[in-house]
Amino acid sequence: MEKKIESNGIKRRDFLRTGAAFAASIFVLPLSGTEVFGALNAPQTKVSIPAVKLNNGLSMPRLGFGTNTLTGEIGERSVADAISVGYRLIDTANIYGNEVAVGSGIKKSGIKREELFVTSKLWVDDAGYESTKKAYQTSLNKLGIAYLDLYLIHRPRGDVKGSWKAMEELYGAGKIKAIGVSNFDPDQLAELMTYAKVKPVINQIETHVFFQEPISYEALKKSGVQMEAWSPFAAGRNEIFSNQTLAAIGKKHNKSIAQVCLRWHFQRNVTAIPRSSQKVHMIENLNIFDFELDQTDLQKIATLDLNKTQFPEWG
Repeated sequence: MEKKIESNGIKRRDFLRTGAAFAASIFVLPLSGTEVFGALNAPQTKVSIPAVKLNNGLSMPRLGFGTNTLTGEIGERSVADAISVGYRLIDTANIYGNEVAVGSGIKKSGIKREELFVTSKLWVDDAGYESTKKAYQTSLNKLGIAYLDLYLIHRPRGDVKGSWKAMEELYGAGKIKAIGVSNFDPDQLAELMTYAKVKPVINQIETHVFFQEPISYEALKKSGVQMEAWSPFAAGRNEIFSNQTLAAIGKKHNKSIAQVCLRWHFQRNVTAIPRSSQKVHMIENLNIFDFELDQTDLQKIATLDLNKTQFPEWG
C-alpha cells in the first residue's frame, strides 16, 4: 500500500454521524444505524482466519491488518489490539515510518513471533543490490524481530533487478520466508519473471470494488502469484460507505458495507489488509466468515467497477 492522505475519502463512522438520513432511507431492518453498519454484529470470540498456501509452500492468513498512517502510540496500540482480537498477518513498510511502533505493538501483544506473519517493504530510495540488504536489516532492527515472513519491493522503480537479486539471496539464506512485489502491473511483473530465480509469491496492488483489476486478477491467478489488496475500502473514497448497491447487499445479509467488501475479496481468493485504529472496527472486519455473497450479489458488485484508480496521485 502507498503512503497517502485520505482527504478525498469518508471514514465509515464519519458517515454514521453525517449520513443518518441516507441510512434511514435505505435500511428497513429494526436496527440502529450503528448495528446496520456492523459495529454491533461483531463476534465476541476470536476468529480463526483461513490461510492461503503461497507458491513456495508458505501459509499466509487470507485477511490481515494494514498499518499505513498508524504511527507512534496509536500505531503501537492498534497493532497490539489487532493481534489481541485475532489478526496474525501484520503489514507495514519502511515508507510508512511506523516500523518501530509496529514492532512495539507486536512485543506488547505477548504473542509468540512464530505465530505471526509480518510483512514489510523496500522503498524506492533503497532500490539496488547493496542498499536493499541494508534497508532490509534496518527494517528488522526497527521492528525488533529476527526475520520477516514477507518482504516486498514497494514500487517498480529504480534498480529492481538489483533489489530482487539481493532479496533472493536473503531468502536463500533463510532471513526472509517469502519475497514478492507491490504495485507491479502485468507487464512489469512479466519482465521481473524473465530474470527472477525465485518467483514472487505476492503482488500487493490497489484493488477494491471500484477498481477490480480483472486483467491483473486473471494474470496473477494464471501465474500462481497471490493477489493482495491494499486499501480494500478504497480509503473511503468515492463515498464507498454510502454506496446504495453495497448497502442493499449488506442489508440482505445483515452485514456492514465494510464486511461486504471484505467478503467480496475473500470469495475472489484475494488477501486483504484493512486498517483501523478502532478495536470495534478491527473486530467487525474479522466477522466475514459466516455468510456468503451469492451470484446476484457478485453481479451487482461487478457493476461498480469504474476501471480506474481511486488514487491518481500514485499513478
